[in-house]
Amino acid sequence: MLQRALGVIDRLVMPVSLAITALLFLQWPLRDLAGAGATQANDLAQWLFAFYVAVAIRHAGLRHAHLTGRPDLAAHLADARTPAWRRLGAPLCVLAWSAYLLVAGAGMAWQSLAGLERFPETANPGYFLIKLALMLMGLLLLVQAALDLQRALRPRA
Repeated sequence: MLQRALGVIDRLVMPVSLAITALLFLQWPLRDLAGAGATQANDLAQWLFAFYVAVAIRHAGLRHAHLTGRPDLAAHLADARTPAWRRLGAPLCVLAWSAYLLVAGAGMAWQSLAGLERFPETANPGYFLIKLALMLMGLLLLVQAALDLQRALRPRA
């Protein structure tokens, strides 16, 4: 059920890439033709991109297109005779790294959120969302690593 919920998040966020592309494309006409709005489009694209990447890293791992997907691949390739401890290494590494990311970044993200941090170059609101996206990525990877660890520990038939 948890894996399906993560899949729903993937499907909801993936179309955001089209919005990011449109915003980045619109920067030039906004700057050159309208004379305004290019920096706002860029800042909006930056925080959309941060959330997109936060979800896409885990999704790419499931498709074995990223390092985080190797735990699942290693567990999948192992046969019934492979001892459980040999299937645990990669999920434990991703689990430890994502837990560290959450612990180390929590203070920074909370401080940014509490101050509603703005983009440094433009003073536009929303920079705190990029730091929250980092926390989202850590959380999604932690959940996926826990699911991969559970799968690796499951007895093979």
